[in-house]
Amino acid sequence: MNRIVLNTLIIVITATLTLQTFNPAIGETLRTPVAAPEFTHTNEEDWINSEPLKLNQLSGKVLLIDFWTFDCWNCYRSFPWLNAMEQRLPKDNFHIIGIHSPEFSHEKIRKNVVEKAKEFKLDHPIMIDNDLSYWKAMYNKYWPAFYLIDKKGQVRGIYYGETHENDPQAKHIEKTINALLTENL
Repeated sequence: MNRIVLNTLIIVITATLTLQTFNPAIGETLRTPVAAPEFTHTNEEDWINSEPLKLNQLSGKVLLIDFWTFDCWNCYRSFPWLNAMEQRLPKDNFHIIGIHSPEFSHEKIRKNVVEKAKEFKLDHPIMIDNDLSYWKAMYNKYWPAFYLIDKKGQVRGIYYGETHENDPQAKHIEKTINALLTENL
């Protein structure tokens, strides 16, 4: 019996260390920025609230990329914070881009995504990522996930999980955005 307990403990410790090793800098700014991949969808029907965007169109602006899906309650609970932050920060230099990456087949129906965007007052551009191509390009794993992209198109921060106005993660993200807004190109 002791051998089973010992082996189980070794497996748990090994799995924990392995997961920690493969995790990117979660919940903080990246020490080494990496180039953000280009948006993967260029058809008009794959975008809501905007024509198809390209990163070079947004050069000189700070972006928050929000990965969400409409059956994710943690995503819903983060929308009030996103909407409030979007109103607070300068619209000429800061943009939120939503990436709707579905988990289930009914979440791939454009009409359903449009309805949810209206329900939650999401007026920013939203790319419908039904094939998860942008999800994969960003090596994303979670909903919701927030990626900060600087004025040069570099990913500078990665944050996962439900986020609320004035919680520690929200404060950290907004502080980082404000710092990125003051950087020169």
